[in-house]
Amino acid sequence: MISFDAVTKIYGGRRVVGPLSLVIPKGQFVALLGGSGCGKTTSLKMINGLVTPDSGQVVVEGRAVGAEPLSALRRRIGYVFQEVGLFPHMTVAENLAVGPRLAGWPAPRTAARAAELLSLIALPSDVAERLPAALSGGQRQRVGLARALAAGPAVMLMDEPFGALDPVLRDGLGQDYRALHDRLGLTTVMVTHDVMEALLLADRIVVLDAGVILADGSPGELLADHPNPVVSALMETPRRQARRLEALATGAGHG
Repeated sequence: MISFDAVTKIYGGRRVVGPLSLVIPKGQFVALLGGSGCGKTTSLKMINGLVTPDSGQVVVEGRAVGAEPLSALRRRIGYVFQEVGLFPHMTVAENLAVGPRLAGWPAPRTAARAAELLSLIALPSDVAERLPAALSGGQRQRVGLARALAAGPAVMLMDEPFGALDPVLRDGLGQDYRALHDRLGLTTVMVTHDVMEALLLADRIVVLDAGVILADGSPGELLADHPNPVVSALMETPRRQARRLEALATGAGHG
């Protein structure tokens, strides 16, 4: 579904990505994991043409990014980011209609899709006529997800999508999205710096550092002792938290 072939990106004389080669099959949920400045978001944005590689090639659904108008490419790709980016002067229904309208859908089909999406993201139908300011943070993020899904994309790109939510909402919405990913047969690439989020949601985790891949494997493979010290240190945090929780549950306390 998505491939990077020896892709590089340079900003201000500094290489921030690459050389990066990566193949993502249809239907996979991939988390790009790493600290700030590791090249996660730049790599993500090269998939929908928001960033152009300096060398190499990104291919989506068999077509090189840049070989067709970007508007056509982006109609096949949903994009969700932490700030949500809903249009504040538009109702929820109007926000959900943006993608279908740009794709040339007739008004009745667009209205029906908006109602379907609200059901899909478990929001009541009366939310459709509210402005974003009248919604909670979790509701706004759900609407952002729905808007990205509105035109029926095959690929979803997510940049720290749940980072602004409290831990309970974050976990719940993450699990709800994972269920949608499976139900709709999506291919998802999610950027996160949250190790636990990557472990619990993704089929595959790609750890980046200075724009190159340090590790690429399933959550179970990365949790096993990894030879790279950076990857091993990343995975030690959730392991340590799990041990502490188990100790608390068995009455061992904080000792």
